[in-house]
Amino acid sequence: MFPNKLIVILLVMTLYACSTPKKTDFKIYLLNEKELNTSQDLKLKVLNPKEHQINSIMIRFLDQEVNADANTEVNLQLKGAKLGSHTVYADINVDGEKIELQQNVIIHNDKKPDFYTYKITNTFPHDIKAYTQGLEFYKDTLYESTGRRGHSSLRKVDYKTGEVYEKINLEDYYFGEGITFVDDRIIMLTYQSEEGLIYDANKFERIGKFKYNKSKEGWGLSYDGEWLYKTDGSDKIWRLNPETLEEVDYFQAVTNSTLLKGLNELEYVDGKIYANTYLKDGVVIFDPKTGAVEGLIDLRGLKSKVKKHPELDVLNGIAYNPKTEKFYVTGKNWDKLFEIELIKK
Repeated sequence: MFPNKLIVILLVMTLYACSTPKKTDFKIYLLNEKELNTSQDLKLKVLNPKEHQINSIMIRFLDQEVNADANTEVNLQLKGAKLGSHTVYADINVDGEKIELQQNVIIHNDKKPDFYTYKITNTFPHDIKAYTQGLEFYKDTLYESTGRRGHSSLRKVDYKTGEVYEKINLEDYYFGEGITFVDDRIIMLTYQSEEGLIYDANKFERIGKFKYNKSKEGWGLSYDGEWLYKTDGSDKIWRLNPETLEEVDYFQAVTNSTLLKGLNELEYVDGKIYANTYLKDGVVIFDPKTGAVEGLIDLRGLKSKVKKHPELDVLNGIAYNPKTEKFYVTGKNWDKLFEIELIKK
């Protein structure tokens, strides 16, 4: 009799194990592609192939929450949704137990960016030893930050002659990165030290530091009068409180087909941000309210106009001078600063 009882017990245990719902028993199935744009709806089903008895299913996506039934189509609107990479969640309640499913999707802009080329309107000397990271005009004076450990600096420059009026050398352990101005403060990033530096713009001296929180690197920086925007080499653009310099949230820069990464030096002009893309001869124009990429500037050809030498590096550095209404661009260890006019193709 014992073997028979054992067989029965084993059968009961097997049946119980087979009937106990597991996360792998369910699936979020997308009825359209994982990459969509804001003119589409996100269509999906929660599949229940083993036909478990489900109490409820809640679909969560951005600010939408929708009750659903298994194996039934659900439509989620994307019009006005935040662009970039997002996660769809399905909370499945089975006999009081909650199972959470996740599925990543990317929302693209529904419009193609405009394309621009350029016209050189002036060429000025630039320090060939300056590994340019940040470039910005303040009260008609060009300020520049340079990188590389042991060579990083913050400078006040006469952009027409290339003369360095004043220069602050950073400690050797810092790798200088982007700069911007908040009122009379210069906010400067460092690369991998996980902290930024604060300077008094009038006295041109350091008055403080601040820690990064969620981001680990500092690349580019800009200010629109309300928020600071910080890039870190990833696909994230961080929004910082200009008073506390704490990261509040982030968004992503997105075209009609691509989620952008590696945005570097930033410049805010008339509601848009212009961003160098590291290792590429171009600038991206995006809306900081949505992340929508509205323009691409082709700056190929500029590097061929500067002096060739072993330390010559990539295009980097973009500044806008409200007085001349022109953009100024250079590169790392370039001997020229170019004044350019943008031409829409």
